[in-house]
Amino acid sequence: MFRAGLFSSKQVSLKNCFACIGLVLVFASCRTAPAPAPAPVPAGPEWIRGAQHERFSNQLYLTAVGHGTSRRAAEMNAMGQLVTIFGVGIQVDTVLRESYMEVMRGGNISVTHITGYDGEIAIEAGMDNLIGIEIGDIWETQRGSYALAVLNKARAIQIYSELIRTNQAIIENLTNMSAAERNSLDGLSRYQFAAVLADMNANYAAVLQVVGAPQYAQGLRRGDDLRRGIQEILTAIPVAINVRNDRAGRIQSAFAAAFADLGFRTGGTGSRYVLEVNVVVEPTDHPGDRVIFSRMELSANFIDTSTGAVLLPYSFNLREGHATRLESENRTFFSAERRIAEEYPSLLLDFLARLISIPSFF
Repeated sequence: MFRAGLFSSKQVSLKNCFACIGLVLVFASCRTAPAPAPAPVPAGPEWIRGAQHERFSNQLYLTAVGHGTSRRAAEMNAMGQLVTIFGVGIQVDTVLRESYMEVMRGGNISVTHITGYDGEIAIEAGMDNLIGIEIGDIWETQRGSYALAVLNKARAIQIYSELIRTNQAIIENLTNMSAAERNSLDGLSRYQFAAVLADMNANYAAVLQVVGAPQYAQGLRRGDDLRRGIQEILTAIPVAINVRNDRAGRIQSAFAAAFADLGFRTGGTGSRYVLEVNVVVEPTDHPGDRVIFSRMELSANFIDTSTGAVLLPYSFNLREGHATRLESENRTFFSAERRIAEEYPSLLLDFLARLISIPSFF
């Protein structure tokens, strides 16, 4: 134990001095190394950092820079960045949109100067309903590529105003029909496609707004208004479903659900459109087998009674087994219900989407 007065004042001062030196050395040894300098911006053209490109002035062009590990990825990213400027967010029915783009790419729409449109890249970039965007410049490095997507404003006004004009004329052509024509599957399909064109026009109008030409997008018909017309048509054309050899209405209910999912009413008598379903269930036993199998063959023809034409044929067969015949038959009905639910709605939707002969309206 230390005693008071063990060190003189001079000794204490010297000791304090050594202690301070020791603390300085301790802190110096604990100090972290300086942070590394930030990675330098890659050398290259100024446009990769957002500066105006020497060939694409801001007065005449909309531009956006994209970066990716490959040239293609950079192009897609640049196109996607440019699309965000327009605020395009309307989702268009996939099947009908594909039909529309097929027609447009095939040259059936009279729109000038659509050269430079890379449909494959555009679709992958999520902007398959925009035209006229081009890749104006590329700069490649070992660590990736940079791309400049450009849209000439004057050219955009020409392209999109003409597209809107063409689509508006087609919409009027599609929806101009008598009440009898309207309340039919053909009328339904025409309204469906008209709604898609209206949605496309809304996207094109967004582009015209950004490039400073909103006057070309006045008085457009709205897709939602046309879809209300679709609902009116659906309620005016109920579908009758007749099933032979059903069990407790199970097959009838499965098909009715598929039609109901699309907005159709089912049931009643005197309907123009009828689904005629025939179910045949037979044993497929083999002597000595412990399992009893039942086989179902199902055919369903969607018919227009005004012409007698089969609009949509559908059929399948399946087999299920069990220790008892009753349960094996019951399992075939269960499997049939599940298969109808999985297959028929998409089959019916595709049929409705492709009813109309699209090129005849261009």
